[in-house]
Amino acid sequence: MNTTKTIAAIDSKKPNTKQELIAANIKLLIEQLEAGHSEALTHYLNAMSRFHNYSFGNVLEIARQMPAASRVAGFWTWKNLGRSVNAGAKGIRILAPVVGVRRKKDAEAETDITRQLLGFRNAYVFDISQTNGVDLPEMESVIGDPGENIERLTEFLASKGIAVSYSEKIAPALGVSYGGRIALLPGQSKAETFSTLVHEAGHELLHRSERRTATTKTMRETEAEAVAFVVEKAVGLVNGSASADYIQLYKGNASLLAESLEVIQQTASVILAALETPVADEVTNEELAEVAA
Repeated sequence: MNTTKTIAAIDSKKPNTKQELIAANIKLLIEQLEAGHSEALTHYLNAMSRFHNYSFGNVLEIARQMPAASRVAGFWTWKNLGRSVNAGAKGIRILAPVVGVRRKKDAEAETDITRQLLGFRNAYVFDISQTNGVDLPEMESVIGDPGENIERLTEFLASKGIAVSYSEKIAPALGVSYGGRIALLPGQSKAETFSTLVHEAGHELLHRSERRTATTKTMRETEAEAVAFVVEKAVGLVNGSASADYIQLYKGNASLLAESLEVIQQTASVILAALETPVADEVTNEELAEVAA
């Protein structure tokens, strides 16, 4: 089926078939991507830009001193974000570079300035759990009741040799696809759990064959999240701009999504067929091979 033609055909009528519903949802996601960053994503990116990317050594130091740390920053960074460090909070020691300026001793001294690393000094950062104040901006999340669809999708994946488990060790990731195994972070809402499971199922069905080496990280995340968006909408969950925000975080866009319309449609169709029946025998290995091809 030509997905582009299907999308065009549904502009003037309400979707009646599963394929029309899939195409309608893909069209909606494309429109969201073409509209650019949502307000929630803009606020989130502005806040995240204030946080430093720490060196590998400092990451290890943070993990050693506070294994549960999730978002760390200095005292004044937290202040600028509207949060205060709790009284008595013990800082996490890291090493901060000391940079000096060296000038040449000649006529070019005023313009020829070289910055050089002079050494390191102790500095202290604090985890968000050690602060209080205004909440940090967050992207939209999926809401609603997935019903029995978490169990049905888990059964379908098991029938294809893909195990689903829960592990706190994957934090801060919400889900991870290992190839034949999916791990989910416990504690998510049912809607978020289903959303994450569909996303990782998309990776398992699409990106564990030769397509993994033939696609970029941006394309793989775009495809998996587009599948999640389509399936979530089809089962009645409210996604808002959550999927479009996620795709844009990975530098995806409408043009890149359009390149993958066929595989996104096929994969969403396979998953929705599995959700229609508790035992997913109707989804054949031939159908899965067509998706991965």
